[in-house]
Amino acid sequence: MMNNMVQLVKQLSGKLSPSVYTSLQQQSAAARHSQLRQIQRDLKKGDVLGHPLSELPFVVFDLETSGFYPDKGDCILSIGAVKMKGDIVLEEETFYSTVYCENPPEDVLQLTGLTKGELANSKPISEVLGDFYEYIGTSTLVAHHASHEKRFMSHVTWQMLRTTFVHRLLDTSFLTKVVHPSLKLVTLDECCHHYQIPITTRHHALEDALVTAKLWQKNVRFAKELGYETLQDIYTYLARQQQRT
Repeated sequence: MMNNMVQLVKQLSGKLSPSVYTSLQQQSAAARHSQLRQIQRDLKKGDVLGHPLSELPFVVFDLETSGFYPDKGDCILSIGAVKMKGDIVLEEETFYSTVYCENPPEDVLQLTGLTKGELANSKPISEVLGDFYEYIGTSTLVAHHASHEKRFMSHVTWQMLRTTFVHRLLDTSFLTKVVHPSLKLVTLDECCHHYQIPITTRHHALEDALVTAKLWQKNVRFAKELGYETLQDIYTYLARQQQRT
């Protein structure tokens, strides 16, 4: 419904007076904000920690950004994601969108394969963010080096919707520390090489999300084999390990 409204606004924008167009934009922003508030309320009701890992809905995602510091002007260039149910990757249920950016750095364009024209014709972050929240719903989020994703999601959620980012976001290392505590894997490439996960394209948000999902899949299966049934089991184990060190 919200997406239909946005498309209607775009189609009519050239025919409406500035005041009417602004009013429609404000209504669309209000709808996005209301939707997120409902998701946040639903998140508070859910028992994520006690839910069986085999049934828990995950969204594994990746951001391509213009830099590392959103508070200094760096922005999101693209978002890619794929859904999982427990250790099953739902490869047909993906999300991908580029994001409008006026002056993306040349080195980032070369790294990601994105183009200035592509980004100039993309939807603004306010719209993409609304679409992404609609896609993820109340799922638990997963990312590789998740602090980067959390930093940008926290920033744009506050800037665009004036509310906090409250989704639970797990780093892939969360499970690696449990199932293979002796491994010193850092980069996504190192992890995939160790787990023999083929990589065809890197630094593309959706492709990286799919590869990360396969990494998460393997670690969820290892965790279940070791007897960890829930996220609470894993948090308890990690807390005990931390007390011993």
